[in-house]
Order: sequence, then C-alpha cells, then structure tokens
Amino acid sequence: MKIFFLAAFFVAITTVSTQAQCDKKVIIVSNKTDHLNASGDVQRTVDETTTIEYDQKEISVTPGDHTMHGTINSVNCNWTTPFKNGKTVLKAALEGQQGETMNLTITIEGKDGKINFLAEIDQNPDEKISIVVDKFEEKK
Repeated sequence: MKIFFLAAFFVAITTVSTQAQCDKKVIIVSNKTDHLNASGDVQRTVDETTTIEYDQKEISVTPGDHTMHGTINSVNCNWTTPFKNGKTVLKAALEGQQGETMNLTITIEGKDGKINFLAEIDQNPDEKISIVVDKFEEKK
C-alpha cells in the first residue's frame, strides 16, 4: 500500500512540475533574428535585440525599438523540465506596425536546454521567423 501512495505522489508531483511554467508569464530574449522561406532556408539575418513576453492571454513582441501587442487564442504547453525540455505552441493574433492583424503560430521547443523559437504567419506561409534564444525564463 505504501508503494501505491508513493507512486501516486510521484505522479502528482511530476504532473505539477510539467505544468509549472505553463501558467506563468514568460520572457524570451534574443539578439539575432533569422527570416526563413517556406522550406526553412535562411533568407536574411538581422542582428537586433528582440524581447517576447507572453502569458495565457496576452503577448508582446519588441524587435528592435518598436513593440507589437496581441492576444493569445490558444496555448498547448507541455514541459518535462521547465524551460529546458518540452514544447509550447501558441496561436496568437498580433497587431502589426500599421495596425493590421497577423495571425501567428508560435512554436517554442526545448531539448537538453537548447531552445528553438519559430513563428509562422498564417497570412504569409512563405515566410517564417526564427530567433536564437539567449534567455527563456519566468518573468518575475
């Protein structure tokens, strides 16, 4: 009986820790942005600081010196080790510089602490944006 309770406790703790970052406000910082074509080939690279902050409801993206804001429409989040191993897929509507709305699918994936970030613009499937993640953590 002790083994059953110990196993149930372990499963409960693991479940809580896998979702530990999913309900938090998160910040991502990058110093390099790659613009990719539909095949994933780099078309151009921009050396700029980009900051992305999001939670379950809102997102802000600041590439260089301008900020875009938007709403999160859906979140699929599953991390076995918070901020190191796992995946988050966000569906968001982001207001662009001229006031237009861009629908994005953002995939943040971690493997062994290496974080990959890819944004796909639904209205323009021929262009994807990838950033080199320098910082990925809970915003406090």
